[in-house]
Amino acid sequence: MSKIKPSKGAPYARILGVGGYRPARIVPNEVILETIDSSDEWIRSRSGIQTRHWANDEETVSAMSLEAAGKALAAAGIAAEQVGAVVVSTVSHFEQTPAVATEIAAKLGTDKAAAFDISAGCAGFGYALTLAKGMVVEGSAEYVVVIGVERLSDLTDLEDRATAFLFGDGAGAVVVGPSDEPGIGPTVWGSEGDKSGVIKQTVSWNRFRVGDLDELPLDSAGRVKFPAITQEGQTVFRWAVFEMAKVAQQALDAAGIAPDELDAFIPHQANERIIDSLFKTLKLPETVTVARDVRTTGNTSAASIPLAMERLMETGEAKSGDTALVIGFGAGLAYAATVVTLP
Repeated sequence: MSKIKPSKGAPYARILGVGGYRPARIVPNEVILETIDSSDEWIRSRSGIQTRHWANDEETVSAMSLEAAGKALAAAGIAAEQVGAVVVSTVSHFEQTPAVATEIAAKLGTDKAAAFDISAGCAGFGYALTLAKGMVVEGSAEYVVVIGVERLSDLTDLEDRATAFLFGDGAGAVVVGPSDEPGIGPTVWGSEGDKSGVIKQTVSWNRFRVGDLDELPLDSAGRVKFPAITQEGQTVFRWAVFEMAKVAQQALDAAGIAPDELDAFIPHQANERIIDSLFKTLKLPETVTVARDVRTTGNTSAASIPLAMERLMETGEAKSGDTALVIGFGAGLAYAATVVTLP
């Protein structure tokens, strides 16, 4: 018979507050057109994107995260000292170790909170939210700060016509804490690693070792290109529309929520055509508010869902207590969907 005491946490967990940070610089499509042969009309019709935000030197992954997390804590009414864990999802923090979450936890003023990074691409917020829910219910942390943050401008090939217009920078954060009733539904998640090559980094960091430089790709000026994100657009589009609609429906079913009981749909802000197709395939009623933050923020990967959530709350398009379906999907090909109560 085991002598180990069982874990004891809250009966349920929910999102208590949300915050976001968008860099000051707004980049219209006209800037993107300086380096690719395209048009504003083509970019808008293909993706819905009109502008995106790009970070300056001071708007680091850590700095943007601190701004977003501070807003989320204020919205939740939770002091930093009460935070038991900080989870950061990002693919654009370029120091392999230590985790940027440890720096953020210290600068927020937590009392030695557990802190770690995860890398799950555009599904990262859903992965981190699920981990946070588990910590609160299991009892290892009463309050958890979940951050999705990216500086994808650092990973954008501005000469790649297929991706140059897609990516933006920013940070979104939520505070997850105890609840007397379910506020975060069961997560439907997974990956299809056999298809991981359809979204990938163009060049491995190992290729930058001395002796490999002659093999690296060059830009139009003959300079070595920094690693960037590349994708097979049509393959990704078909996968997202057909397979992620199934995952989203599974999340609704797992939560016991019918489409007409939803108030908001907050998918990863990858592409407005994908968002529209998912909405149609799921047969969601017109009364459901749909996040379209992609139009002015672009694809911010792990940051896109919390940023879109904050935007809906700020504009009044969604309100506290609303029931929302969230789904992230991207590199890996990883995905995560759940139903949440908005803070």
